[in-house]
Amino acid sequence: QVQLVESGGGLVQAGGSLRLSCAASGLTFRNYRMGWYRQAPGKEREFVAQISGSGGTTYYSDSVKGRFTISRDNAKNTVYLQMNSLKPEDTAMYYCRPEGAGYWGQGTQVTVSS
Repeated sequence: QVQLVESGGGLVQAGGSLRLSCAASGLTFRNYRMGWYRQAPGKEREFVAQISGSGGTTYYSDSVKGRFTISRDNAKNTVYLQMNSLKPEDTAMYYCRPEGAGYWGQGTQVTVSS
């Protein structure tokens, strides 16, 4: 059974930083591209960042490029999202998922105050 557990969210002031983690189990982690997505109240879930199985290729949405960094540790079955220069518009529930596998974690809330 695939399980995804996100953590690291919280309340931070604008300009601050947070590091999200997503621990995966029940799958061959290194075989999957991993993605981070977010959903703000009243809005659709949107793509944030993606990383290849080896960690050598990354993609970012335009809204976070240059501020967020996705990384992974295949030995720990964990993907990370380092978020710097946070803005109030980054406030959302953040989710990770193995791309194409149809699973989601429970999410971790990020709230950025102005």
